[in-house]
Order: sequence, then C-alpha cells, then structure tokens
Amino acid sequence: MAKKKEETCAFCGRPGSSSEVLIPSGIQPGVYLCAECADQIHQLLADYRHQVGSGQSTGSLAGDTGLDLAKLPKPKEICDFLDQYVIGQDSAKRYLSVAVYNHYKRLAQEKGGEGELADVDIEKSNIILVGPTGTGKTLLAKTIARMLDVPFTIVDATVLTQAGYVGEDIESLLTRLLQVADYDVAKAQRGIVFIDEIDKIARKGDNPSITRDVSGEGVQQGLLKLLEGSVVNVPPQGGRKHPEQKMIPVDTKDILFICGGAFDGIERKIAQRLNTHVVGYSTDAERRKIDRDNYLAYVAPQDLKSFGLIPEIIGRLPILTHLDPLDRDALRRVLTEPKNAITRQYRKLFAMDGVELTFTPDALDMIVDKAIEYKLGARGLRAIVETVMIDAMYELPSAKAKNFEVTGDYVVDKLQKSHFELNKGAVKEA
Repeated sequence: MAKKKEETCAFCGRPGSSSEVLIPSGIQPGVYLCAECADQIHQLLADYRHQVGSGQSTGSLAGDTGLDLAKLPKPKEICDFLDQYVIGQDSAKRYLSVAVYNHYKRLAQEKGGEGELADVDIEKSNIILVGPTGTGKTLLAKTIARMLDVPFTIVDATVLTQAGYVGEDIESLLTRLLQVADYDVAKAQRGIVFIDEIDKIARKGDNPSITRDVSGEGVQQGLLKLLEGSVVNVPPQGGRKHPEQKMIPVDTKDILFICGGAFDGIERKIAQRLNTHVVGYSTDAERRKIDRDNYLAYVAPQDLKSFGLIPEIIGRLPILTHLDPLDRDALRRVLTEPKNAITRQYRKLFAMDGVELTFTPDALDMIVDKAIEYKLGARGLRAIVETVMIDAMYELPSAKAKNFEVTGDYVVDKLQKSHFELNKGAVKEA
C-alpha cells in the first residue's frame, strides 16, 4: 500500500505534523499555510502598518533587517561577555568579537545611496579556530550564542559524507539553522553556523586520485558552495529519511560560518615549516624566539593545507586564529572563576539537597595536577571532579549532613579507588 504523502506549508515547507494547524487554500486544492507562517505574516503586516502610520515605511517588508546598529553590542562588549565564561584565549575572543560585530554591520548595511562608498558591498569573512582538545572552542561558540540577536547553531562535521553515501549530506548543516529560526527562511539567511570538528574531514591521502574520499575531500568540495554563498536546497526534516519532503531554498550569502578543530598533529607541520630542528649552529635570532611549547601560535594557511584541507576551502576561511593550550594557572581559574565553573555547578547540585559543599585549595591543586598529567584540558577537570564526587553524590542526599568539605587527601583516595591513580599500598602488598 502506498504511503500517504504528508501535507506541507506552501510558504515555508513545514510538515503538517510540526505545525499547530494547516490552513487550506480556498482556491487551489492541496495548498496549505501553516499557523506559524500566518502569525509571522500577521506580525509583518502589523509592523508595516505601524511604520506607514508613523511615516517610517521603507516600502519593503523583506528588505528590513530589523537591526539597529546603535543598539548592537560592540566588539569590546562581546569580548567582556565571553570573559565571564571563558578563561584566557584573548586572541580567539578578539577575532570572534570582531567577526560577529562585522556580521551585524553587514546585515544592517544600506543598499544603494549616494557617495563614494554607496555601491560597496561588504563581504563576509568566515573564521577557522585551531586549538587542542579542551581549550574552549565549542565553549566559545556556545557562550557567544547566548547574546546574539541572530539564529545560531552548532553542527558536527564528523557525520558528513558526499551525497549518495551513508551519512549526512552537506545540506543538512542548514537544517538545524532552519529549526532554530523556526523555519523562517529570511531569518535563517542572517544566521551564524559553527562547524565543529572541521579537522575530521581532512584529506585522507596525499594523492586525491588513489581512491574516493567520501568523508574527507569529498565533503570539503561540497562545503565550498555553502561557505562562498549560493542558493542551497535544504531538507526541512534532514537527511534521506523523508525523500518525499519539499526542499526549502536557502541563500547562504549572508550566513557567517565559524569552523573549529583540534588538528591533532599539526604542530609537526608547523615545526617543519619553521625549520626549528636544525643540525649545527644557528645565528638566526628569529628562530631562537620561537616558543617550542606552543607551536599553534605560528599556525598559517599552508599548515592547514599540509594537514589535509584543500586550498579552495582554506581560501573561503580567510580569518585563521588559534587557541592556546591551558597552563596550570588557567586550569586553576577554570575550576572556580567562570559563571559556569565546575565547582559552582557541583555546589549548586549539593545545595538543592540542602548541603553546603566546599573545596579546599589543596584539593583544587590536586585536581589541576591530575588534569595536566592526563593532558585532557578543561574536559579532564570535569572527568576528575565527577570521579571524586560520585560517592558523595550517592550518599549525601540520604544523609543528614549539612556540610561537606573536599580535601586533597579525599581527592587522592577517590582517584586511587577508581583506578585513576595507582594504589601504591596495594602494589607493595602484592
């Protein structure tokens, strides 16, 4: 028996199952308008009539971006907001703050006019962030999304494959942006997309003709049209699970793309380019100034090409910045200073059970030392704290205690029992 085709909105393509009600056309059978589009049209007309009544009409509903440049957050304000949640990474914060502010200005730019700069069209500058795992790439994206007035979504590049292969099509990146914008295409076309794990689609081999690289170079070639700006047909429900769905055309010209990746092993490419491993004596003063503990500070587009990104996609990501590895002081601050600090989260969890939780300075130092030893960055801090606190979180909700203190000895004891730390006493007995 043939599957009955689901009705969709003729305006935005939203399926009937995702809408409150579909309003049928009184003239054309099979044509419907969803309740959400009806509400948006009603609001647009109300705004337009208000503008006409006050003499402020622009004459176009679609051309009004609704952005007042004077009220938008300036780069310093955006950076100050990021400082409340992310420790360090000043270079990446500055790049992101400027990029987001310029994105707002692109959306607010007036078309036409008079003067020397009247016909100048500001083009977007997509960004790529390079940094080790646990340094805050995804956290920066999530934090900056809190204060934006445009749709923002975070997508993962690891599931992408070329069209026709098992996995997600490249166009599905924009499906999530449509969902965040409540299927308002005009609103989605002014959004920001953060593509995480961009390094996982690097070319797998030096010779592209040896085999078909469907999850590497093939994905990069498919991303070119999205990053540059073109009209892409986006499946509103994503993927190939609904082949009968009506595609929604989305213009990516005004969508800002921010890419992030760990690029594990790119330090060797940078060191090779800088020629730091020189046999014999060297009198090059610049070479002696190179910080060998942080090669990522010298990352350049040619290093990304050596890692496996194709030159075409590097050219569409003109802004390249790095995130520094977190040192001991930064990790110590991550534990306590941000608004969403790990220790504050656990204090809130215990406070909901009426228990006041405190961490001694030696306990914090022990947690930081272990995180450095395991080389997992800020994520390592959460793994260690979770391991240390699991017994307390199990027992204290049923106990009558009102206070609980985590000490350095308590941290070591719990890590030993969970095999994070070798139990030296047990070794001696054996």
